[in-house]
Amino acid sequence: MNIIEAIVLGILQGITEFLPISSTGHLTVAGKLMHLISPKMPERWTSFIAIIQLGTLISILIYFRKDIWNIIKSFLTDNLKERKSFTNQSQNSKTGWLIIIGTIPVVIIGLLFKDIIEGALTKNLYVISASLIGLAIILGIAEKTAKFKKEIKDITIVDSIFIGIAQAFALIPGSSRSGTTITGGLFVGLNRESAARFSFLLSIPAILASGLLQLYEALKFVDPSMILNLIISTVVSGVSGYVAIDFLLKYLRKNTTFLFIYYRIALGIAIIILLTSGFIQPLGGEL
Repeated sequence: MNIIEAIVLGILQGITEFLPISSTGHLTVAGKLMHLISPKMPERWTSFIAIIQLGTLISILIYFRKDIWNIIKSFLTDNLKERKSFTNQSQNSKTGWLIIIGTIPVVIIGLLFKDIIEGALTKNLYVISASLIGLAIILGIAEKTAKFKKEIKDITIVDSIFIGIAQAFALIPGSSRSGTTITGGLFVGLNRESAARFSFLLSIPAILASGLLQLYEALKFVDPSMILNLIISTVVSGVSGYVAIDFLLKYLRKNTTFLFIYYRIALGIAIIILLTSGFIQPLGGEL
């Protein structure tokens, strides 16, 4: 991997991590076209993606710094200092609980299926294309059936569990973390902007845990030149991620998600065409 490829992958990671179009899907396609993914050592690619996700984590922390500070401050005050019951806690403290509860499903499923997630099957472009198209259809159903009446303050514990389970499906490459959680949010009645905002807040623990979990293993696979590329990709992903967050929140205030639905279907079909024509292989390349 050279510096140009590292920059391209960083841009892809940042933009596609927060738009509901699948960062893993785009990165895997790009990695295969660049011949960067080894079928013998797929863990290297998984580790690379997990680390550069830390750049997008930083972009979330910066973008939502006020929200995060208020949530942490209120959560500590209401639960440790004043020990209020859940119903009597402030909205920010309740949001903290909802994020914790919503993170539990992805943690459990991620640990149970860790070997499969890091294995070759989840780098298979047939799996990714099917996931791109399948989630697009489900998101389309959510768009057609959603009531768009709820805001974050209206989210219940049951809602957070449902959205958390939806986030767990993002472990399937091609699904998209923001795509699955926004879909879950729409199904429980959130308006589009609130669904996206809660999706971003909910992603913080998952992205942090994923990056830190893979960090040690990834460093064992790389030489000094690879570390430089990792740093470049991570920084670039943070900058592009910040732009993507701002764009999506503003876009969803007045628009539907159908632009992303159509894009996902088109990309999924394009990947299948490339595969059947032999232009790219389901697995292959070197990192």
